[in-house]
Amino acid sequence: MFQLGKTIVSEDVIEKDFVCNLNACKGACCIDGDAGAPLNKEETQILETIYPKVKPFLRPEGIKAIENQGTFITTENEELETPLINGADCAYVIFDENKTALCAIEEAYNQGEVDWKKPVSCHLYPIRVQDYTEFSAVNYHKWQICDAACELGEELGVPVYKFVKEALVRKFGVDWYEELEKIAKERNEK
Repeated sequence: MFQLGKTIVSEDVIEKDFVCNLNACKGACCIDGDAGAPLNKEETQILETIYPKVKPFLRPEGIKAIENQGTFITTENEELETPLINGADCAYVIFDENKTALCAIEEAYNQGEVDWKKPVSCHLYPIRVQDYTEFSAVNYHKWQICDAACELGEELGVPVYKFVKEALVRKFGVDWYEELEKIAKERNEK
């Protein structure tokens, strides 16, 4: 771990390689697991605002889940998340012709219907950020469904932090990311 501004960053973020391989996993991170995507308070307000424009992109079961649970849920631990369909798929998941899970929010964004790409936690994956009072912990989340992504990242020589550059800049800013690059370069030269 190392400190970067008000963040504590796991070494894995700069040492591990990763490139999503949707041909192999089919977007399993959006349909496996037992929790929705983590959200912050601002994102819950955005979801409420953009839902009418995202709704046409959703599957009927996603619409039903959102209309029954809301555009977001609050867990027993007071955490904010996207709702799930029957405790599995994120309610915002859609599928392409190859049965690959995609995000309806991102599809609406790509088609110019909304100006918000998707929750930052989704955009950052496989990085997970835990915010604390004094700092944020920035960690690499290892999940076996992403083994093919690790292999592809290694084959292409793309470290996690480079793969999620856009999302890290979105979350922490350009200056933070540039400092991260300097640290990674210094460590690689050792």
